[in-house]
Amino acid sequence: MTRVFGGLFAALVVAFLIAPVAVTVASSLTTTSYVTFPPQGITLRWYAEVLGKPEFLSSFALSAGVALAAAAISAVVGLAGGLAIHRYRFPGRAALETVLSGAFAVPTIVLGIGLLQWFAQVGLASSPFTLLLAHLVLTVPYAVRLVLAGLAGLDRAAEKAAAGLGAPPFLVFWHVTLPAVRGALIGGAFFAFITSFDDLTVALFVVTTDLQTLPVRIFNYMQYDYDPTVTAIGTLMVLFALVAVVVIERFVGVAKLFGADEEHKGKE
Repeated sequence: MTRVFGGLFAALVVAFLIAPVAVTVASSLTTTSYVTFPPQGITLRWYAEVLGKPEFLSSFALSAGVALAAAAISAVVGLAGGLAIHRYRFPGRAALETVLSGAFAVPTIVLGIGLLQWFAQVGLASSPFTLLLAHLVLTVPYAVRLVLAGLAGLDRAAEKAAAGLGAPPFLVFWHVTLPAVRGALIGGAFFAFITSFDDLTVALFVVTTDLQTLPVRIFNYMQYDYDPTVTAIGTLMVLFALVAVVVIERFVGVAKLFGADEEHKGKE
């Protein structure tokens, strides 16, 4: 009986998670000029509409480029910051930890207003660079915290053993430390990419009419015209995520990428 209820609960959770995506995909196929579910007929017209709007394509390119840069920089800064906080005692260490922890409690709308004021005071005009800086404020604290969590489970004896056998510090880091925090590091990079790509609140304060990320473009579009073009874009974003997961699984393996595969083998 417990197994039956457990299976039923799991099915309800899966349905709850998949239902919004399924409704979005179905709504993007409707022949009507307004969003409706279930769809009234089947057509790919709205996907052609998306591909025929260069402003959406440029916004997608901007969002993807900034998100990739935010993921890469957050991973590097997160690794360096995590190692520094975890292993060294330096002036301002406690203050830095407080700032990184407090970043989670700051509402994004307050952060957006503050960044807008700061950019104006230092004379930074809206550009992909300022957008990247704004997103790094969002993503770096998470990357640092994830790396710190990964370092907490690292046995320093392995590093000392490698160093004792004559390995230089760089090789100890490359072959012992880095593999131990790889899952946390890649998790932080993925989180940074998703956060940057999906961000709307902060981006609203640092973009212009000529420079808009995809979420901002969709938001502005929906203010005046709510047609199935929006659901078509949502479907394409879901497809983009699925393709990324399939490619990673095909060439690397999701479990191996996050270190779960090695942990499973180790237990065996």
